[in-house]
Amino acid sequence: MARVLVVLAHPEPTSFNAAWADASVAGAEAAGSAVRFCDLHRLGFDPVERGAHYRIDGPFDPLKAQESRPVPPDTAPLAADLEWADQVVLHYPMWWFGPPAVLKGWLDRVLVHGRLHDVDHRFDTGRCRGKRALLCVSTGATAAESGPGGKEGDARLLVWPVAYALRYCGFDICAPVFVHGVHGYLEGAEKAALEARLRQVLAAQAGVMAGLAARELWPFNADTEFDADGRMRPGAPVHWPFITTG
Repeated sequence: MARVLVVLAHPEPTSFNAAWADASVAGAEAAGSAVRFCDLHRLGFDPVERGAHYRIDGPFDPLKAQESRPVPPDTAPLAADLEWADQVVLHYPMWWFGPPAVLKGWLDRVLVHGRLHDVDHRFDTGRCRGKRALLCVSTGATAAESGPGGKEGDARLLVWPVAYALRYCGFDICAPVFVHGVHGYLEGAEKAALEARLRQVLAAQAGVMAGLAARELWPFNADTEFDADGRMRPGAPVHWPFITTG
């Protein structure tokens, strides 16, 4: 039985993103998985990492604090959820070409150094190896604007930092699900068409969850394809424009 963690990073409980996250929960449960759900805004999650969380008054080093101090009570259960899950689904909207602050803060605070990762346990030796992550992301732009050559930027590249943070911890990254053109400024027939399209997305999410274990994975370079200085070896395949032989 799969253990699925669904994380929602949207402030509005009646939003499409919230409904989409609910559909992921229902789909995972229908597939026989054990499910935990984390609504970051409903929890009142504080996304700002700082010394006060660790009762540190002086100079604050986040990595040293996370490794040496007790995990703060608001992040400890969220880190435990990540350790428990073997499939993690993140639901969020694209805001200003990146994730909402609450999700970036979730990465900053919940991927606890010394617990979810450390210098000797990252990438191919990450503590979360064998786990899968899926990003379910909405954009306000059209599919054309959000694709290769689109003026809003390729959505696959815009979500790469979130995906790579999880890859750093050892996760396998599933090919994301994008839903484009999601915004509240349409009226009349255009609004009705959008609502019909979003209903189809929600109905299809059960199939996405049922097939998560077999979903296509994004490619990343193996640790062996980098030299002792962390530079890509000549002849290694280039999967992303962020890491090239230069």
